[in-house]
Amino acid sequence: MTSAVLLAWLGSVALTGAAAQAQSSGGGNPLNFLDSIFGNTPPAGNRAAPATGPASGPAPAGSAAAPPWSGEDGGSGHPLMTAQAIREAAGNFDACVAAMWPDAQRRNISRDSFERYTAGLSPDLRLMDLMDSQPEFTKAIWDYLDILVNDNRMARGREILTQYKPQFDATERATGVDRYIIASIWGIESNYSTQMGDRYVVNSTATLACVGRRQAYFKDEFLTALEILHRGDLRPEQLRGSWAGAFGPTQFMPTAFKRFAVDADGDGRRNVVDNPADLIASTANNLKKDGWQPGATWGYEVVMPKGFNYMMADRKQMLTLAQWHEMGVRRPNGQPFPRSAEKAYLLAPAGSEGPGFLMLTNFRVIMKYNPAEAYALAIGHFADRLRGGPPFVQPWPRHERVLSRSERLELQQLLAQRGFYRGTPDGQFGSMTREALRNFQASIGAPADGFATGDMLEKLRGR
Repeated sequence: MTSAVLLAWLGSVALTGAAAQAQSSGGGNPLNFLDSIFGNTPPAGNRAAPATGPASGPAPAGSAAAPPWSGEDGGSGHPLMTAQAIREAAGNFDACVAAMWPDAQRRNISRDSFERYTAGLSPDLRLMDLMDSQPEFTKAIWDYLDILVNDNRMARGREILTQYKPQFDATERATGVDRYIIASIWGIESNYSTQMGDRYVVNSTATLACVGRRQAYFKDEFLTALEILHRGDLRPEQLRGSWAGAFGPTQFMPTAFKRFAVDADGDGRRNVVDNPADLIASTANNLKKDGWQPGATWGYEVVMPKGFNYMMADRKQMLTLAQWHEMGVRRPNGQPFPRSAEKAYLLAPAGSEGPGFLMLTNFRVIMKYNPAEAYALAIGHFADRLRGGPPFVQPWPRHERVLSRSERLELQQLLAQRGFYRGTPDGQFGSMTREALRNFQASIGAPADGFATGDMLEKLRGR
């Protein structure tokens, strides 16, 4: 469930909750909250673009016109993302939507509903730019956390926890999911319902089902959005959200809504948009079904000993907390690990210069909601702060500069030339790049922490 463009060290998209499968959930117009942070709005380009119709569906008051499609090829290089392919698919949009009627019928959507909710749809080609955006600069993890975990949001979060205490009480009893985690997701996904995106979900998913490189995935989302309307859980004016179709304060994709949404207050509708009981219970149900461990935390900030082998900072290295303790890994406040038999992996997002974290099962559950480690860390930390916990103890290396996309590409290319990286350089730092960088660092006697810095790039250049 969040926006594209995340961090250089992560090299992946930060997605909003159930929109993780969409490979981004971007923003509406104005941009979704997280998009406004990360600048998920590539330049429109210099060439004039053909006019495309506005997103269909009820327009929110004060909504500004969306910027047009750039008219350029997508950055992914996918054949369906060339300007010509996009124009051809857009020209066939009405026929594409009409051809989905048999599939809708198999889902027990009536012909009347299908005609009513698809009437007036038009391709929103701006989504092609958002799908393939490749920003030059990203934010460092410390900047990301500073923006998302701040005093104003914490104050509002505590108000939300007090205002809806009965709903949180009932949900926590029923599911065992920590109320502070739910409140944290609500705050980070939509800034407590103030920034949810305003594109009509049916129009967005119809566009993406007929145009571009993810048509099979979005066809399911489009048909599921029609199911939601046909069933009467939500009205068209409520079904507005991010450019990829995530909607509501905790950003459900239509298929995630179908799977996880619950009618907590028994009114016959699953309303995750403006019914707090359904919203809280549905978000908790999502986490519960993804494996949430009641009564357990998400992880711990830790300090590594001098000379620590950072090759151990890997998701595949799952050790018990007792084993990490034997290796000299400690909590900064000196407190013991409460459940020494629990297994965790070590995350060092800023390498040897920043804090480390031992990540438990519930951290992995948060990552199922959104598969970005930085996002899950922000959720866990924000929840702890709402609970009354302190800020992280150890400082971040704020002197380090985040590499630009061209520099990230160069770093991957240089690692490949030296035989460390076997992937295709793309400027996105995933696990393969971090492993390659760790191996290079080990080869030169540097801490093998996988943290891409300007100094590491200079060393790869051989200067």
